[in-house]
Amino acid sequence: MGHFEPLAETHEVWLRSEQPDEPIFFFSPAQLRATAREFLTGFPGEVTYAVKANPHADVLAVLVDQGIEAFDVASPEEMMRVRQVLPNARLHYHNPIRSRDEIALARLYGVTSWSVDRMSELDKLGALEGAEVAVRFKLPVEGAAYDFGSKFGAEPDAGVKLLEAVVARGGLPSITFHPGTQCHDAQAWVAYIQTAADMAEQAGVTLNRLNVGGGFPAHRCGLLPDLTRIFTAIDAAVNESFGSNRPALVCEPGRGMVSEAFTLALRVKSVTDEAVFLNDGIYGGLNEWRDLGTGERVELLADEHDQPAPKNRDRIVFGPTCDSIDRLPSPLKLPDGIEEGDFLLFHGIGAYSLAQATRFNGYGAHKVVTLRS
Repeated sequence: MGHFEPLAETHEVWLRSEQPDEPIFFFSPAQLRATAREFLTGFPGEVTYAVKANPHADVLAVLVDQGIEAFDVASPEEMMRVRQVLPNARLHYHNPIRSRDEIALARLYGVTSWSVDRMSELDKLGALEGAEVAVRFKLPVEGAAYDFGSKFGAEPDAGVKLLEAVVARGGLPSITFHPGTQCHDAQAWVAYIQTAADMAEQAGVTLNRLNVGGGFPAHRCGLLPDLTRIFTAIDAAVNESFGSNRPALVCEPGRGMVSEAFTLALRVKSVTDEAVFLNDGIYGGLNEWRDLGTGERVELLADEHDQPAPKNRDRIVFGPTCDSIDRLPSPLKLPDGIEEGDFLLFHGIGAYSLAQATRFNGYGAHKVVTLRS
Protein backbone atom coordinates (compact mmCIF):
# COMPACT_ATOMS: atom_id res chain seq x y z
CA MET A 1 0.00 0.00 0.00
CA GLY A 2 0.97 3.66 -0.11
CA HIS A 3 3.03 5.52 2.46
CA PHE A 4 0.72 6.45 5.29
CA GLU A 5 1.15 9.78 7.05
CA PRO A 6 1.45 10.12 10.88
CA LEU A 7 -0.26 7.34 12.83
CA ALA A 8 -2.65 7.63 15.77
CA GLU A 9 -4.57 5.22 17.99
CA THR A 10 -7.64 7.46 18.30
CA HIS A 11 -8.69 10.98 17.37
CA GLU A 12 -8.88 12.00 21.02
CA VAL A 13 -5.46 10.72 22.09
CA TRP A 14 -3.69 12.34 19.12
CA LEU A 15 -5.47 15.69 19.45
CA ARG A 16 -4.87 15.94 23.19
CA SER A 17 -1.22 15.04 22.73
CA GLU A 18 -0.42 17.21 19.70
CA GLN A 19 -2.85 20.12 20.23
CA PRO A 20 -2.67 21.04 16.51
CA ASP A 21 -3.64 24.53 15.50
CA GLU A 22 -4.26 23.42 11.90
CA PRO A 23 -7.25 21.35 10.72
CA ILE A 24 -6.60 17.60 10.64
CA PHE A 25 -8.18 14.81 8.61
CA PHE A 26 -8.18 11.42 10.35
CA PHE A 27 -8.20 8.50 7.92
CA SER A 28 -9.41 5.03 8.94
CA PRO A 29 -8.13 2.34 6.54
CA ALA A 30 -10.14 -0.24 8.52
CA GLN A 31 -13.39 1.59 7.80
CA LEU A 32 -12.53 1.96 4.12
CA ARG A 33 -11.74 -1.75 3.88
CA ALA A 34 -15.11 -2.59 5.45
CA THR A 35 -17.01 -0.37 3.00
CA ALA A 36 -15.07 -1.76 0.04
CA ARG A 37 -15.95 -5.30 1.13
CA GLU A 38 -19.63 -4.33 1.33
CA PHE A 39 -19.55 -3.17 -2.30
CA LEU A 40 -17.40 -6.03 -3.57
CA THR A 41 -19.52 -8.74 -1.95
CA GLY A 42 -22.92 -7.09 -2.42
CA PHE A 43 -22.98 -5.40 -5.79
CA PRO A 44 -23.83 -7.82 -8.66
CA GLY A 45 -21.09 -6.68 -11.01
CA GLU A 46 -17.77 -4.85 -11.27
CA VAL A 47 -17.03 -2.22 -8.63
CA THR A 48 -14.96 0.76 -9.73
CA TYR A 49 -14.03 3.77 -7.58
CA ALA A 50 -14.78 7.35 -8.64
CA VAL A 51 -11.40 8.95 -7.96
CA LYS A 52 -12.85 12.48 -7.88
CA ALA A 53 -14.38 11.83 -4.45
CA ASN A 54 -11.01 11.50 -2.76
CA PRO A 55 -7.81 10.95 -4.78
CA HIS A 56 -5.47 10.56 -1.78
CA ALA A 57 -2.80 7.97 -2.62
CA ASP A 58 -3.48 5.95 0.53
CA VAL A 59 -7.19 5.75 -0.26
CA LEU A 60 -6.36 4.33 -3.69
CA ALA A 61 -3.81 1.95 -2.16
CA VAL A 62 -6.31 0.54 0.37
CA LEU A 63 -8.91 -0.01 -2.37
CA VAL A 64 -6.37 -1.79 -4.57
CA ASP A 65 -5.37 -3.93 -1.59
CA GLN A 66 -9.04 -4.91 -1.19
CA GLY A 67 -9.28 -6.02 -4.81
CA ILE A 68 -10.58 -3.03 -6.76
CA GLU A 69 -8.87 -3.01 -10.15
CA ALA A 70 -10.93 -0.47 -12.13
CA PHE A 71 -11.35 3.25 -11.53
CA ASP A 72 -13.62 5.98 -12.84
CA VAL A 73 -11.31 8.84 -13.82
CA ALA A 74 -12.31 12.31 -14.97
CA SER A 75 -8.95 13.71 -16.10
CA PRO A 76 -5.39 12.74 -17.06
CA GLU A 77 -4.30 13.85 -13.58
CA GLU A 78 -6.55 11.21 -12.02
CA MET A 79 -5.28 8.62 -14.50
CA MET A 80 -1.71 9.36 -13.39
CA ARG A 81 -2.65 8.99 -9.70
CA VAL A 82 -4.22 5.59 -10.31
CA ARG A 83 -1.34 4.36 -12.47
CA GLN A 84 1.10 5.25 -9.68
CA VAL A 85 -0.75 2.91 -7.32
CA LEU A 86 -1.82 0.18 -9.77
CA PRO A 87 0.02 0.30 -13.11
CA ASN A 88 -2.36 -2.17 -14.83
CA ALA A 89 -5.61 -0.69 -13.50
CA ARG A 90 -8.57 -0.47 -15.87
CA LEU A 91 -9.43 3.18 -16.44
CA HIS A 92 -12.98 4.28 -17.26
CA TYR A 93 -12.87 7.82 -18.64
CA HIS A 94 -16.49 8.73 -18.00
CA ASN A 95 -16.26 12.49 -17.97
CA PRO A 96 -18.18 12.90 -21.25
CA ILE A 97 -16.64 16.25 -22.24
CA ARG A 98 -12.95 16.11 -23.18
CA SER A 99 -10.48 18.21 -25.15
CA ARG A 100 -8.64 16.59 -28.02
CA ASP A 101 -5.39 16.82 -26.04
CA GLU A 102 -7.04 15.02 -23.12
CA ILE A 103 -8.23 12.27 -25.46
CA ALA A 104 -4.69 11.82 -26.76
CA LEU A 105 -3.31 11.59 -23.21
CA ALA A 106 -6.06 9.15 -22.21
CA ARG A 107 -5.05 6.85 -25.07
CA LEU A 108 -1.47 6.94 -23.81
CA TYR A 109 -2.73 5.97 -20.36
CA GLY A 110 -4.62 3.04 -21.88
CA VAL A 111 -8.24 3.99 -21.11
CA THR A 112 -10.50 0.96 -21.52
CA SER A 113 -13.93 2.64 -21.44
CA TRP A 114 -15.20 6.02 -22.64
CA SER A 115 -18.54 7.75 -22.18
CA VAL A 116 -20.31 10.18 -24.51
CA ASP A 117 -23.55 12.13 -24.28
CA ARG A 118 -23.56 14.00 -27.61
CA MET A 119 -22.55 13.28 -31.19
CA SER A 120 -19.84 15.95 -31.30
CA GLU A 121 -17.97 14.21 -28.46
CA LEU A 122 -18.30 10.83 -30.18
CA ASP A 123 -16.84 12.43 -33.31
CA LYS A 124 -13.78 13.52 -31.30
CA LEU A 125 -12.97 9.90 -30.44
CA GLY A 126 -12.51 9.03 -34.12
CA ALA A 127 -12.12 5.34 -34.99
CA LEU A 128 -13.32 3.20 -32.10
CA GLU A 129 -11.77 -0.15 -33.11
CA GLY A 130 -13.54 -2.28 -30.52
CA ALA A 131 -13.32 0.23 -27.67
CA GLU A 132 -16.18 0.32 -25.15
CA VAL A 133 -18.21 3.51 -25.42
CA ALA A 134 -20.92 4.03 -22.82
CA VAL A 135 -23.72 6.36 -23.85
CA ARG A 136 -24.71 8.53 -20.91
CA PHE A 137 -28.35 9.54 -20.64
CA LYS A 138 -30.47 11.45 -18.15
CA LEU A 139 -33.97 11.32 -16.71
CA PRO A 140 -36.01 13.70 -14.54
CA VAL A 141 -35.75 11.40 -11.51
CA GLU A 142 -36.18 12.88 -8.04
CA GLY A 143 -34.52 11.80 -4.82
CA ALA A 144 -30.95 13.11 -5.17
CA ALA A 145 -29.35 15.85 -3.09
CA TYR A 146 -28.47 17.46 -6.40
CA ASP A 147 -29.03 16.36 -9.98
CA PHE A 148 -26.18 15.68 -12.39
CA GLY A 149 -28.52 15.80 -15.39
CA SER A 150 -28.28 19.59 -15.63
CA LYS A 151 -24.75 19.23 -17.00
CA PHE A 152 -24.35 15.76 -18.51
CA GLY A 153 -26.53 13.20 -20.22
CA ALA A 154 -28.42 12.79 -23.48
CA GLU A 155 -32.17 12.59 -23.66
CA PRO A 156 -33.17 8.94 -24.24
CA ASP A 157 -34.07 9.48 -27.92
CA ALA A 158 -30.69 11.08 -28.59
CA GLY A 159 -29.08 8.27 -26.63
CA VAL A 160 -30.59 5.71 -29.01
CA LYS A 161 -28.97 7.46 -31.98
CA LEU A 162 -25.64 7.51 -30.14
CA LEU A 163 -25.86 3.76 -29.51
CA GLU A 164 -26.47 3.16 -33.19
CA ALA A 165 -23.51 5.39 -34.09
CA VAL A 166 -21.18 3.59 -31.65
CA VAL A 167 -21.96 0.26 -33.32
CA ALA A 168 -21.64 1.74 -36.82
CA ARG A 169 -18.16 3.03 -35.95
CA GLY A 170 -16.91 -0.26 -34.58
CA GLY A 171 -17.31 0.37 -30.86
CA LEU A 172 -18.72 -1.83 -28.10
CA PRO A 173 -22.03 -0.21 -27.06
CA SER A 174 -22.72 0.29 -23.36
CA ILE A 175 -24.98 2.58 -21.38
CA THR A 176 -24.18 4.62 -18.31
CA PHE A 177 -26.11 7.00 -16.10
CA HIS A 178 -25.79 8.81 -12.79
CA PRO A 179 -28.95 9.16 -10.68
CA GLY A 180 -27.52 12.11 -8.74
CA THR A 181 -25.68 12.40 -5.47
CA GLN A 182 -26.77 10.97 -2.11
CA CYS A 183 -29.64 8.79 -3.39
CA HIS A 184 -31.36 6.74 -0.69
CA ASP A 185 -34.33 5.62 -2.81
CA ALA A 186 -33.50 2.59 -4.95
CA GLN A 187 -36.27 3.54 -7.37
CA ALA A 188 -33.94 6.13 -8.88
CA TRP A 189 -31.81 3.29 -10.26
CA VAL A 190 -34.85 1.22 -11.23
CA ALA A 191 -36.26 4.00 -13.42
CA TYR A 192 -32.94 4.44 -15.19
CA ILE A 193 -32.49 0.70 -15.74
CA GLN A 194 -35.94 0.34 -17.30
CA THR A 195 -35.24 3.21 -19.70
CA ALA A 196 -31.80 1.83 -20.55
CA ALA A 197 -33.41 -1.46 -21.60
CA ASP A 198 -35.89 0.40 -23.80
CA MET A 199 -33.06 2.39 -25.41
CA ALA A 200 -31.06 -0.75 -26.21
CA GLU A 201 -34.12 -2.38 -27.74
CA GLN A 202 -34.93 0.69 -29.87
CA ALA A 203 -31.34 0.86 -31.09
CA GLY A 204 -31.34 -2.87 -31.85
CA VAL A 205 -28.12 -3.45 -29.88
CA THR A 206 -27.02 -5.90 -27.23
CA LEU A 207 -25.26 -3.94 -24.53
CA ASN A 208 -21.69 -4.79 -23.67
CA ARG A 209 -22.24 -3.48 -20.14
CA LEU A 210 -24.60 -1.31 -18.12
CA ASN A 211 -22.92 1.14 -15.75
CA VAL A 212 -25.36 2.17 -13.02
CA GLY A 213 -23.14 5.03 -11.93
CA GLY A 214 -22.58 6.39 -8.47
CA GLY A 215 -25.06 8.17 -6.27
CA PHE A 216 -24.79 5.59 -3.49
CA PRO A 217 -25.50 7.38 -0.24
CA ALA A 218 -23.35 8.00 2.80
CA HIS A 219 -24.51 8.47 6.39
CA ARG A 220 -25.55 12.09 6.70
CA CYS A 221 -28.11 14.01 8.74
CA GLY A 222 -29.50 10.91 10.45
CA LEU A 223 -30.09 8.93 7.25
CA LEU A 224 -28.30 5.58 7.35
CA PRO A 225 -27.51 4.09 3.91
CA ASP A 226 -29.02 0.71 3.08
CA LEU A 227 -26.70 -0.48 0.32
CA THR A 228 -28.01 -4.05 0.39
CA ARG A 229 -31.53 -2.86 -0.44
CA ILE A 230 -30.19 -0.77 -3.33
CA PHE A 231 -28.05 -3.61 -4.70
CA THR A 232 -31.01 -6.00 -4.53
CA ALA A 233 -33.29 -3.54 -6.33
CA ILE A 234 -30.70 -2.97 -9.07
CA ASP A 235 -30.23 -6.70 -9.62
CA ALA A 236 -33.97 -7.35 -9.80
CA ALA A 237 -34.61 -4.42 -12.13
CA VAL A 238 -31.90 -5.56 -14.56
CA ASN A 239 -33.33 -9.09 -14.64
CA GLU A 240 -36.85 -7.84 -15.20
CA SER A 241 -35.95 -5.19 -17.78
CA PHE A 242 -33.36 -7.07 -19.86
CA GLY A 243 -34.34 -10.71 -19.39
CA SER A 244 -32.05 -13.02 -21.36
CA ASN A 245 -30.15 -9.98 -22.74
CA ARG A 246 -28.95 -9.03 -19.27
CA PRO A 247 -25.68 -7.04 -19.60
CA ALA A 248 -22.75 -7.20 -17.22
CA LEU A 249 -23.05 -4.50 -14.56
CA VAL A 250 -20.64 -1.83 -13.37
CA CYS A 251 -20.94 0.72 -10.59
CA GLU A 252 -18.72 3.66 -9.71
CA PRO A 253 -19.19 4.72 -6.06
CA GLY A 254 -17.31 7.72 -4.78
CA ARG A 255 -19.11 9.25 -1.82
CA GLY A 256 -20.67 5.96 -0.77
CA MET A 257 -17.23 4.31 -0.73
CA VAL A 258 -15.03 6.83 1.05
CA SER A 259 -17.17 9.17 3.18
CA GLU A 260 -17.16 7.17 6.38
CA ALA A 261 -13.38 6.61 6.31
CA PHE A 262 -12.52 10.21 7.23
CA THR A 263 -13.17 12.53 10.17
CA LEU A 264 -12.19 16.20 10.15
CA ALA A 265 -10.98 17.74 13.41
CA LEU A 266 -11.32 21.53 13.62
CA ARG A 267 -10.26 23.79 16.48
CA VAL A 268 -12.37 26.57 17.94
CA LYS A 269 -10.62 29.91 17.45
CA SER A 270 -13.18 32.13 19.11
CA VAL A 271 -16.67 31.99 20.65
CA THR A 272 -19.32 34.70 20.98
CA ASP A 273 -22.89 34.50 22.22
CA GLU A 274 -24.15 33.78 18.71
CA ALA A 275 -21.20 32.45 16.72
CA VAL A 276 -18.26 30.07 16.72
CA PHE A 277 -15.14 30.67 14.61
CA LEU A 278 -13.23 27.58 13.43
CA ASN A 279 -9.83 27.02 11.79
CA ASP A 280 -11.43 25.72 8.58
CA GLY A 281 -14.65 26.33 6.70
CA ILE A 282 -16.31 26.24 3.29
CA TYR A 283 -13.09 27.09 1.47
CA GLY A 284 -11.53 23.99 3.03
CA GLY A 285 -12.75 20.64 4.30
CA LEU A 286 -16.35 21.85 4.70
CA ASN A 287 -16.49 23.02 1.09
CA GLU A 288 -19.36 20.75 0.09
CA TRP A 289 -21.57 21.85 2.97
CA ARG A 290 -22.13 25.08 1.08
CA ASP A 291 -24.13 23.06 -1.49
CA LEU A 292 -25.54 20.16 0.57
CA GLY A 293 -26.37 22.15 3.68
CA THR A 294 -25.09 21.94 7.24
CA GLY A 295 -24.63 18.39 8.48
CA GLU A 296 -25.30 17.07 11.95
CA ARG A 297 -22.61 14.48 12.64
CA VAL A 298 -20.46 16.80 14.73
CA GLU A 299 -18.91 15.86 18.08
CA LEU A 300 -17.37 18.24 20.62
CA LEU A 301 -14.03 17.22 22.10
CA ALA A 302 -13.72 19.71 24.93
CA ASP A 303 -10.72 20.48 27.13
CA GLU A 304 -10.40 18.18 30.12
CA HIS A 305 -11.45 20.86 32.60
CA ASP A 306 -14.86 21.11 30.97
CA GLN A 307 -17.90 19.16 32.06
CA PRO A 308 -20.37 17.79 29.48
CA ALA A 309 -22.89 20.49 28.66
CA PRO A 310 -26.51 19.38 29.09
CA LYS A 311 -27.93 21.71 26.44
CA ASN A 312 -27.21 22.40 22.80
CA ARG A 313 -28.17 25.56 20.99
CA ASP A 314 -27.88 26.92 17.48
CA ARG A 315 -24.67 28.77 16.65
CA ILE A 316 -23.58 30.49 13.46
CA VAL A 317 -20.33 28.82 12.36
CA PHE A 318 -17.67 30.83 10.56
CA GLY A 319 -14.48 29.61 8.92
CA PRO A 320 -11.08 31.29 9.34
CA THR A 321 -10.83 33.39 6.18
CA CYS A 322 -11.60 37.09 5.95
CA ASP A 323 -14.45 36.41 3.54
CA SER A 324 -17.83 37.01 5.21
CA ILE A 325 -19.47 34.22 3.19
CA ASP A 326 -17.12 31.72 4.83
CA ARG A 327 -19.87 30.36 7.04
CA LEU A 328 -22.01 27.24 7.17
CA PRO A 329 -25.33 27.66 5.33
CA SER A 330 -27.38 27.19 8.49
CA PRO A 331 -26.68 27.21 12.25
CA LEU A 332 -25.11 24.19 13.94
CA LYS A 333 -26.32 22.88 17.30
CA LEU A 334 -23.39 23.08 19.72
CA PRO A 335 -23.11 22.71 23.51
CA ASP A 336 -23.38 25.84 25.65
CA GLY A 337 -20.02 25.03 27.22
CA ILE A 338 -17.98 25.22 24.01
CA GLU A 339 -14.78 27.24 24.46
CA GLU A 340 -11.79 28.54 22.55
CA GLY A 341 -9.29 25.71 22.04
CA ASP A 342 -11.90 22.94 21.95
CA PHE A 343 -11.99 20.57 18.99
CA LEU A 344 -15.00 19.66 16.86
CA LEU A 345 -14.97 16.30 15.07
CA PHE A 346 -16.87 16.25 11.78
CA HIS A 347 -17.57 12.57 11.04
CA GLY A 348 -18.23 10.91 7.67
CA ILE A 349 -16.52 13.62 5.67
CA GLY A 350 -14.20 11.67 3.40
CA ALA A 351 -15.87 12.60 0.10
CA TYR A 352 -15.35 15.91 -1.72
CA SER A 353 -13.57 17.48 1.27
CA LEU A 354 -9.85 16.83 0.98
CA ALA A 355 -10.30 16.88 -2.80
CA GLN A 356 -11.92 20.33 -2.85
CA ALA A 357 -10.05 22.12 -0.07
CA THR A 358 -8.41 25.35 -1.24
CA ARG A 359 -5.61 27.41 0.28
CA PHE A 360 -7.57 30.67 0.19
CA ASN A 361 -6.05 33.13 2.66
CA GLY A 362 -3.52 30.42 3.49
CA TYR A 363 -6.16 28.19 5.11
CA GLY A 364 -7.64 24.82 4.13
CA ALA A 365 -7.49 21.30 5.60
CA HIS A 366 -4.83 19.13 3.95
CA LYS A 367 -2.95 17.22 6.66
CA VAL A 368 -3.96 13.56 7.06
CA VAL A 369 -3.35 11.42 10.15
CA THR A 370 -3.99 7.69 9.78
CA LEU A 371 -5.74 5.71 12.52
CA ARG A 372 -4.23 2.35 13.42
CA SER A 373 -7.59 0.64 13.95
